[in-house]
Amino acid sequence: MGPKYSFGFSDHLLIEIGNINFYQLHFEAKAIVKAYEKLKDIAEELEVKPPIPKMAGFCYPHIASLGAHIEFPADGEPKPFPLIKNIENIDKLKEPEDYLSAPLIQKKLKTLSELKKLVPDTPNTIGHLYEGPITTAVLLMGQDFFLLVYDNPEKAHKLLNFAVESALNYAKTILNHFGDDIKEGPKGIPDDFAGILSPELFSEFVLPYWNKLYEGLKATERHLHSELLKEEHLKFLKEVKIDVFDPSADQYLNGEILSKKCPCRFTLKIQSWEIFNLSEEELEKLYIKLAGYKPECIGFSMERLVDLPKIKRLLKIARELEKDCL
Repeated sequence: MGPKYSFGFSDHLLIEIGNINFYQLHFEAKAIVKAYEKLKDIAEELEVKPPIPKMAGFCYPHIASLGAHIEFPADGEPKPFPLIKNIENIDKLKEPEDYLSAPLIQKKLKTLSELKKLVPDTPNTIGHLYEGPITTAVLLMGQDFFLLVYDNPEKAHKLLNFAVESALNYAKTILNHFGDDIKEGPKGIPDDFAGILSPELFSEFVLPYWNKLYEGLKATERHLHSELLKEEHLKFLKEVKIDVFDPSADQYLNGEILSKKCPCRFTLKIQSWEIFNLSEEELEKLYIKLAGYKPECIGFSMERLVDLPKIKRLLKIARELEKDCL
């Protein structure tokens, strides 16, 4: 019996087939539609539903709404810059009167409006609603946050509280803008930087803020994405009542460790570099191996046109194993 699978097309592929750049995929509605149109033939060949056009993935709307500066290079991912220059700035943090007034948020909303005129079914989103508490604190302060938890725990807690409260208020504001609200249901938190904190610090600096964010999101099922957790951190997933853990590209955890030590359901992923470097046969064997660890789901994506035969092979085995599971 095999696991479910998830598959998608990456922004890198859209840029390649659309002959556009990253900046255009964030801010030019016509370029976005052009790239997604060229994706339709590939989707048909792979027998998957063509995705609805949307802006490139963007993790930083929340910190942008707080005033953080973010650069959008033409040939790469957005680059955020810390908002907090010194410890004293933490005491000066305050939520904006209008979370949607920041210039970058306005620019994103304008692009979304233009895109919806071309494709009315485009989802009402300009990016992630939030990042996890530790990740948000690091985005706001930089790597100095990891010293702050030792040097000034009181200020660290103040920053983490601000990170969670402002994340919830940004999420509520942008959802309200689209005629929606925070509702009960399964909710996920992406907190990749949490694993940099040692297990000894987790009970004080991580778990209370995960709990606070899940509660504010009205989570009926708790999903966690974190890529730097180690085996010693896994016990905390039970404490914070995580239902599904997504390690994604976690360099410290693998299927074998998770199958033996993870206290909740988990997912696994075939990484882009594995698709780049392995043959079709090797990828099929890898998928079967990962399925043997009994994950909730195995994910993979297509990043390059040249990998089409490999993706076909992966989808074939994924469908066969998922069918066996039904």
